[in-house]
Amino acid sequence: MCCDCCLLGKATQAGDLPCDHNLSVGYQCSLVSRACCVDGAPDNQTTSTPKTECGKCAHDCVANDTCSCFKGYKLKPDGESCEDINECLLGASNCRVGERCINTEAISVARERSCVQWQFCCDFLHPDIDECETGIHNCGPEFECSNSQGSFRCLPNVKCGPGFIQDALGHCIDINECVSQTGPCPRGQLCLNTVGSYMCQRNSVNCGRGYHLNEGSTRCIDIDECKSTERVCAGHGCVNLIGSYRCECEAGYNFNSMSRTCEDINECRHFPGRLCAHKCENNRGSYECSCTTGFKLALDDRNCDDLNECESNPCSQECANVYGSYQCYCRRGYQLSDIDGMTCEDIDECALPTGGHICSYRCHNTPGSFHCSCPVSGYTLSSNGRSCQDIDECVTGTHTCTVNQSCFNVQGEFRCLSFDCPNNYRRVGETRCERLPCNESLECLTLPLRITYYYLTFPTNIPVFTNIFRMGPAHSVAGDDIQIVITAGNGGAFFKTERVPSGGVMSVQSSSTRRRTFELSLELRLRRYGTLSTYLARVLVFVTKEEPRVLYNSLLE
Repeated sequence: MCCDCCLLGKATQAGDLPCDHNLSVGYQCSLVSRACCVDGAPDNQTTSTPKTECGKCAHDCVANDTCSCFKGYKLKPDGESCEDINECLLGASNCRVGERCINTEAISVARERSCVQWQFCCDFLHPDIDECETGIHNCGPEFECSNSQGSFRCLPNVKCGPGFIQDALGHCIDINECVSQTGPCPRGQLCLNTVGSYMCQRNSVNCGRGYHLNEGSTRCIDIDECKSTERVCAGHGCVNLIGSYRCECEAGYNFNSMSRTCEDINECRHFPGRLCAHKCENNRGSYECSCTTGFKLALDDRNCDDLNECESNPCSQECANVYGSYQCYCRRGYQLSDIDGMTCEDIDECALPTGGHICSYRCHNTPGSFHCSCPVSGYTLSSNGRSCQDIDECVTGTHTCTVNQSCFNVQGEFRCLSFDCPNNYRRVGETRCERLPCNESLECLTLPLRITYYYLTFPTNIPVFTNIFRMGPAHSVAGDDIQIVITAGNGGAFFKTERVPSGGVMSVQSSSTRRRTFELSLELRLRRYGTLSTYLARVLVFVTKEEPRVLYNSLLE
């Protein structure tokens, strides 16, 4: 082949053609042809295989002992070896229209490309070699060798359909018509590649938010959101912007640039304690103040004034307004209910722990008060309305005693009394009998000089050892010997006597629980200057059961 290429260069020189005439031959062949044309190389000149200047490089060595490869080869990662470049796959072949590129590799290190349908123009210089028959072709098992003038063709066994191209290995690869061809689709349409073909689609313009296509669908124009049917600002003012819009919010609202809406301002949260005196409640676009119980909103709708609850009569009786509230009070005889604190309930004074001491006899409860009562007969209610005062029938003249009887008042009733002086005595006054002269009779001398009648009354609950009667001489003399004894009527030892200075006293020794009458005889014995004198007191004691008032009389002689 080198000889044929050199002869081709000589023929070019002989034909007076330029040596750099572009021939459709391989790269290495064109170099040999050009060298023979320019240098006038002899007929037997051959081109030797290029050698490297450095021993370690497979092709060539450049400065600093760096290896490089001939055209059509690329350096391997080891920095010394070279490998073939498939120009057909890279689209770097010089095949003309109607020719198909088949990658080949020369016997020497020189690299060339073969194009189908290329015919060697100088067949008259050298007979054609049938590479297919001689077996010197490099077609792979997927290809079938076909001889041609001056070369050969590797025809793939598998035929690719339209829209596909066959690579050097015989594989069918889809042709991207949108890239390989110039404008396969009409203007205004978009080319979309498909497997084995392509399709044209009308070019659609995508407009961003806030824009839309014009009537010709050729460009994007601004959308006036303020004129749309949707209320973008929900009743607030709207200002259109290029590609957007802005809301002019009313008082009480803020514009949210993210959601593009007017959002209510919670004034109560933003200004706590500064808008309302008591309570703040947010509402749409504003806020509202309110007051706690016991207050009402002032005229400025912010402060709170005290509410006079008593004007609505919440209490059943008396009401007193206080700041922020009110207090219920009850009149005398009533008390405030523990349930509602407003209703007044009647106080049963008679049922109180001290109710038994309110009235001396009997208590009767009334709404808001009470009243006392006394026994039906014998008593009357005193001016204080609580104590029972005994009616002295003897004074009022309401007794039933006869003229010969004396009236004696006791608790709640009266007694009609009368007495007669015994023998040897004469009556002196209303209650006394004196002894008549004895004429030196011994029996007469032993009788009491004087008999006096006394009437006493006291209740059953009189304290024990209460002194109820005292007896003694009108004038005491030094050396007097006095004795006082109960000689009759002391059944059950209810009374006792004891000596006191200038006389003696009788006291209650035990209490009685029922009404009783005692007729006692007390004898006073006085020894003065050696002479014994005796005095007798007849004491009639009435013990009454009722105790509104204790009355008793005592006499000192």
